Amino acid sequence: MDLSLSTRTVGDRTVVEVGGEIDVYTAPKLREQLVELVNDGSFHLVVDMERVDFLDSTGLGVLVGGLKRVRAHEGSLRLVCNQERILKIFRITGLTEVFPIHTSVDEAVAATD
Repeated sequence: MDLSLSTRTVGDRTVVEVGGEIDVYTAPKLREQLVELVNDGSFHLVVDMERVDFLDSTGLGVLVGGLKRVRAHEGSLRLVCNQERILKIFRITGLTEVFPIHTSVDEAVAATD
């Protein structure tokens, strides 16, 4: 399966909508997108993972790298995920302590953390 990416602006946040699988083959595409957004001055990102079917350790690494990148600019990276099988990966790895995870884009955009 492939990875689909699209971006839109909601308020002062850039929302990256991700669909498909984030794995060793597709993660570089997501990394490229995040790097490009930060290089273009988007430091407050929301990664909408509602349509993600699969996430592996490479994908987690890309998300952590994106978080480090935006934090270097006093920014934030919030995740939108309501699928139990994907949330379980974040819980097992302890990344629920690192990423703010929300159930909807609206909730993520409205959050202040």
